[in-house]
Amino acid sequence: MSTAPEAHCMAPHPFLTEAHEAYRSQLRRFVQKECEPYIDAWERAGELPRALQRKAAEAGVLGIGFPEEYGGSGDNDPFYQSIMAEELARAGAGGLLASLVSHRIGSPPVAASGTHEQKERFLRPVIEGHKIAALAITEPGGGSDVASLRTTARREGDHYIVNGSKTFITSGMRADCITVAVRTGGPGMGGVSLLVVEAGTPGFTRTPLEKMGWWCSDTATLYFQDCRVPAQNIIGEENRGFKAIMHNFNNERLMLAAQAWAFGQVCYEESLAYARHRQTFGEPLVARQVIRHKLVDMKMQLDAVKAQLDLLCWQVLQGYTSVAEICLLKNLATGMLERVAGEAVQILGGAGYLRGTKVERIFRETKVLSIGGGATEIMKDLAARQLAY
Repeated sequence: MSTAPEAHCMAPHPFLTEAHEAYRSQLRRFVQKECEPYIDAWERAGELPRALQRKAAEAGVLGIGFPEEYGGSGDNDPFYQSIMAEELARAGAGGLLASLVSHRIGSPPVAASGTHEQKERFLRPVIEGHKIAALAITEPGGGSDVASLRTTARREGDHYIVNGSKTFITSGMRADCITVAVRTGGPGMGGVSLLVVEAGTPGFTRTPLEKMGWWCSDTATLYFQDCRVPAQNIIGEENRGFKAIMHNFNNERLMLAAQAWAFGQVCYEESLAYARHRQTFGEPLVARQVIRHKLVDMKMQLDAVKAQLDLLCWQVLQGYTSVAEICLLKNLATGMLERVAGEAVQILGGAGYLRGTKVERIFRETKVLSIGGGATEIMKDLAARQLAY
C-alpha cells in the first residue's frame, strides 16, 4: 500500500537543515527507483545484487560519516545516519538496510585506527561501492561477552595464523573484507585485536544461514583453519581492539534504534492507509473507534521514541555520548517496534498475514533488532552498571 498519511500541523524539525532534507530527497528517489520494485525478488534470492552497492554509493548512501579523503562525506552528523535508516526502511525490508550498509559496523575501526594504506585497501573501495565490508565478532559459543572470545590469531613471521569461527555475520557470504575480532594475547579484554580477513584467504571458508527474517541479507558462519592473514592487516595496535569494538557498539545501537523507529513508522503509515481504504459494514475501517485508538497508540509510542532518538543524536553531535542512555533507547525503540508491528498486522487482518506486505515482513523481523547489537537483557544490565545501580 505504501501511502504515507498527509502531514497535519507539521512543525519544522529543530535539528534538521536544508542539507539534511536534500539528502532525504536524494535517498528517497534511490529507494523508490532502485530498491522497492525489486525487494520481493531479492528476498527470494536470499541476497542483494552486488551492482546495488555501486548505485548506493552514487546516491550517497555509503559514504555518510566516513573521511572525505577516502570517498566519504566527511561529516559525522548522526542525523544523516538516522535519515538514511528512515528512508531505506521505506522499502519495508530490514535485510536491505542490514546488508547494504553492513560496512557501517565493519569499516569504522578501519576509518578510526587504520593506516593510510589500510584505508586505501579496505575503506575506499567499500565507500565507492566496489567492495563489501562486514564485521565478525559473535562466535558459536558466545555473543555479547566479547572479552571471552576464543578465535585466536598467533603471530608467525609476517602473518597471523587464525583459528576459530564466527557466526550470525551479516553480509558474511558476500563480504570482500571482514573486520574480525581475534585473541592475540591473554584472556580478557586486554588480549583482543582486530584483523581484516579478505575473501579468498587460504584457510577461510563460510556457510550460509537461513533466518526468520532479513532474507535478502546474506548471513553466514565463518570458519578459520590455520588461516594465514598478513600481519599488515591488523587494525590499530595489537591487543588494543576491545575499546574500538565497544565504541563501534555505541554507534550501532543508536542506529538500531533509528531503524526500529523507521520500521515502526512504516507500519503506522501502512496501517493508516489500509484503515482508510478498507470498507467494513459500509464504512471505512478507520471509522471504528477501536482502530482509531490503535493508531493513536502507535503514533504516541513512535513520537516518544523519535523525541529521545533526536535528543541523543543531538547530544552525540555535541560530543556527548551516554552509554546508558543509548542502551535504554535501543530497548525503548525495539520494544516499541514489536508492539507497533503487531498492531499493524492486526489492523490489516488477513492481508497483514500474507507474504509480500510490508507489515508482514517487518513483523517477522522485529526480534532481530531486539537481539542484534546487544540483546535487550544485556542492554538493561549494561545500563544499570553505567548508572551505578
